[in-house]
Amino acid sequence: MRLGIFGGTFDPIHLGHLVLAEQCLEQCPLDEVWFVPAAQPPHKLAATISPAKARCEMIEFAIAGNSAFRLNTIELNRTGPSFTVTTLEQLKADDPSRELFLLIGADSLRDLSHWREPARILELATIAAVNRGDRPLPDLSGLRASCGERVDNRIVTVTMPGIDLSATDIRRRVADGHRIRYLVPRAVEAYIHEQGLYRDRGNIHGEADNL
Repeated sequence: MRLGIFGGTFDPIHLGHLVLAEQCLEQCPLDEVWFVPAAQPPHKLAATISPAKARCEMIEFAIAGNSAFRLNTIELNRTGPSFTVTTLEQLKADDPSRELFLLIGADSLRDLSHWREPARILELATIAAVNRGDRPLPDLSGLRASCGERVDNRIVTVTMPGIDLSATDIRRRVADGHRIRYLVPRAVEAYIHEQGLYRDRGNIHGEADNL
């Protein structure tokens, strides 16, 4: 199985996430994409993240009807920070026949050398770097310096429309009383309003997602 792993807080999941996943599914190509919500991103305070239950339910609403998209709670089922390398190691150990692809925004390549064990990440998975519109790819010299020339053989580029969405902006819009129609799936929009999410401006800053 060619399996795409798409991690992030998904707080909330939005249409940009879904377009990214669909383009990776088609262009890599992949058999499935697993959405993996983080329990505690290493670079973001857990106190600013919506409860895992709410984020999972929004993902389930968003991917309903797409048989190639699945929710996986592997990071929510363990304690401590949600390190990508740990997730990939567990998924590979569970089924060594899986060919793993890590889905990230192309701009995140700039910081990949600062993630925990980047060389091990490249060993476990091919990086599907998603480029929005015609933006140039970031300089990979830092990543090559820390991981060697294997970098060039372990990264594939996926292109998607230049959709400029962020979960931070969506949370801000909700807190300010603005509409989010067509920024998130309709069921996610209804859930956000029914549950009263993001009305507190203390939960609008920070962006741990790839897009």
